[in-house]
Order: sequence, then C-alpha cells, then structure tokens
Amino acid sequence: MADYNTRHSAGIAIGEVTELQPSSSAFIDKASGILSRHVMDKQGILDPERLKPFIAPRDNDSLSLQAEMALQAATQALEEAGLSGADLDCVIVACSNLQRAYPAVAIEVQQALGAGGFAFDMNVACSSATFALQLASNTIQAGSATRVLVVNPEICSAHLNYRDRDSHFIFGDACTAMIVESAELASSANQFSIVGTRLKTSFSNNIRNNFGFLSKCEDRDLDSADTYFVQQGRKVFKDVVPMVAELIIDHLGSLNLPASELRRLWLHQANINMNSLIARKVLGRDPEAHEAPTILHEFGNTSSAASIIAFQRFRDGLNAGDLCLLCSFGAGYSVGSVILRKV
Repeated sequence: MADYNTRHSAGIAIGEVTELQPSSSAFIDKASGILSRHVMDKQGILDPERLKPFIAPRDNDSLSLQAEMALQAATQALEEAGLSGADLDCVIVACSNLQRAYPAVAIEVQQALGAGGFAFDMNVACSSATFALQLASNTIQAGSATRVLVVNPEICSAHLNYRDRDSHFIFGDACTAMIVESAELASSANQFSIVGTRLKTSFSNNIRNNFGFLSKCEDRDLDSADTYFVQQGRKVFKDVVPMVAELIIDHLGSLNLPASELRRLWLHQANINMNSLIARKVLGRDPEAHEAPTILHEFGNTSSAASIIAFQRFRDGLNAGDLCLLCSFGAGYSVGSVILRKV
C-alpha cells in the first residue's frame, strides 16, 4: 500500500488517484469476523509488485490444480463413507471459479477416481454446493445415478483485488466433498438424510466478476478492477439477509417443521454479522454459539465450500432424528436451503 501511494503521490495530490488506506486486524475482525485464511500461495499475494498468488503452469497431461484438490477431498469423503471411486456413477464439480472452460474438471476427477457414469461442472457462485446437493438428490430420485460425488474446489484467492481495502481480506482457498446416495445403500457411520431442498435466485450486480473467455476479445485491461471480485457490501447485507431468512422460514413452513426444532444451522460463512442476524430471524431469538457455528476466524469466506466446512467441523453432538439446516447464499443473488435430519 505504501509503495502504491508513493508511486501515485502526484495523482493523489491532485485528486486523480484515490489514496489506499490501511486495513488493521481490528478493522477486519469487526467487519467480518475473519482472523486467518488458507491460500494456495502466500508469497505472491504478499509481494506488493504482484498482489496475486503464483500458480505454476501444468502441461495438459498432468492433473489440473482443481482436480488435484478435488481428488484429495473426495478421497477423504469416500474413506469416511466406506466407498471407493468405482462406487460412484456421477461426479459434480460445483464452485465459483473454474480454471478452464473445457474439458470439464468433473470429468477429469471422474477419471482420476475410476468412477463410472457421467460428470459435469456447474457454477452458482457461493451457492454452488447446495444447488449441487439438490441436483444430486434429484438425480438419484430420478434413477439416473445411485451415488453422486459433489466436490467444491474453491481457489478464491485468485479472484481477489488485493488493492481493495473493503474486500482484500475476505476469501480463502479450500475444497470440500460430499457423497449423496440412496438411503438403502448408505452404510456410513455418520449419515444425514435430506428432508427437503429449496433454491432461489434473483439477479443483482451487487456481487460481480466480469472476467471471462470474452475478456481478451474486448481489448481491455485484464487486470482492471472489474475483472476481480467486486461487491457493494452494504447493499448485499441489506438485500440478502431478509431474502435468506424468508426463504428458510418459508421452506420450513412448507414441510410443517417449526424453526424451534432446528438443532444446528450451518450457514454460508461470508460475514459473522450477517450469519448472526439470519439465525436470529429464523430462530426468533439470539442463537447460541453451537447452534449457528462459524469458521470465519480460521478459514475466512471459502465460497461454496464454506457452509460445508462448518458442517464438517460442527456435526458432532447430534442425536438421531435431530433437524438441521445447511444454507448457502451469494452472487446471483442465489440462495440454497437444504433441510437435513441426523440418521
């Protein structure tokens, strides 16, 4: 930041360039609840002349970075479920950013795991995991597959503008994986049944990233601010909190389930204040820490992987029959609600 301000001191003096302001740990903690993050490459991000992670190029015959992440997470999920890759007949890679247009990363993961059936990529930004869960459930109910892997390799550090004081600290990198299968096949010691799902989208420019395969055809600066994550934070907070709370309450009502029966709310980990308010609106009271756990302090926002990390970290202590909620929300706007019951 100091280097930037020094280099642009003349422009700052006459008002043509905005001076960058420091972001203290106290400011970041108060604004978001984030204390640390995991990233693919710290050195490149901290280099003031680079301000982005360094991702080493790989040849086409090598496993791609996102497939490598997905493979590690999928292997852990399969081991917990007592399965192997050959037991899968559908693979869905669902995340905010894919490293290439084609071939699908999901098909690469399918091959690496030795899975059968079919595979495809999908993107609904931070809601990708819950949208994929509904799709996996529908696929099984339709008889198109028996076991589906949903995997979320999120490299969010690569779409951050580290010159933006209001957002440079938000995202971290992570990958999560879930196995969805028909109840009669399930044998894992730690199971949850899907009671119901509900999805909603409503278009908004308040969270946007304009980078894409057409960018190079527009003869534009590929490093301009709008090719990174851009967010109107206050507008997002105002719009999304009531939208999410209303969808969850309506979803529970449609299933004749009172919110008072919820034992755990695994919400998207975007902002601690946002999560607290959503949980309060749904429960009708202030949530206890164990009821709506957060992982922001350690992981930051990991996009679609965020609520799944919260689920993985805070699923112990539940009894058979306990009702829970998995919910994600983000750009689109998009909201995914999945009601679960501990088996």
